[in-house]
Amino acid sequence: MEFVQGLPKGIYVGQTRIEHPQTIATSNENLSGFNLALHVNDDTQRVQQHRMVLLNQLSVFGVDKITWMTQTHSTICHTVNEQIPFIALEGDGLVTRKAGHALMMMTADCLPVVLGNAEGTEVANLHAGWRGLANGIIENTVTEMQSQPSWAWLGAAISQPCFEIGAEVKAVFCEKYPELETAFVAGQVVGKYHADLYAIARFILNRLGVETVLGGDQCSYQQAEDYFSYRRDAKTGRMATFVFMQ
Repeated sequence: MEFVQGLPKGIYVGQTRIEHPQTIATSNENLSGFNLALHVNDDTQRVQQHRMVLLNQLSVFGVDKITWMTQTHSTICHTVNEQIPFIALEGDGLVTRKAGHALMMMTADCLPVVLGNAEGTEVANLHAGWRGLANGIIENTVTEMQSQPSWAWLGAAISQPCFEIGAEVKAVFCEKYPELETAFVAGQVVGKYHADLYAIARFILNRLGVETVLGGDQCSYQQAEDYFSYRRDAKTGRMATFVFMQ
């Protein structure tokens, strides 16, 4: 398992890939690979086994709890410290100050954003598709945190050349933040644009005082051997991005 470099001591961040040595076989070709999502018509037992494999791997680093969410493309963010829920929370952001507690976000083209403070005492994880970015999932997650995040990491998402959107989506962003005009380039079809989720997220993070933004150099759509992609294959699995404090 690979972890992100350059973070405060004791902070671990990473993202799963399609390939994993302990992937359980399936007859469903659409879901072959290390799928971690329960909502994509995979066998529930298979998904739970994959999640246990991941927990076992992370337990070597002191993780004793993983929190997953029912993600809804919302701007809802929850803090989970001592009271750890047994029923899946609904929303798209998680914050914790509890060591050994891994926060998970599932994606397959949407942008996972991990945040943390300089002291390594608080971390957050959020799921940002274009709706979440436009409606304020990053802003809401930063507000939910008790400390000012000093760094962020952007996991694999769909890159600008592969992400075509309509003029109405561009308008939503540019009416809110005129500076984001540069995050869109005109497509070959009139009224279509290509949106740069990474550039949009970096702008919002910088505006919120997060100056160190790592990652943002992968493409879930193009890197078919590494990542699931909903735009590439509508019936597909999900990766998980995780963060925890040792």
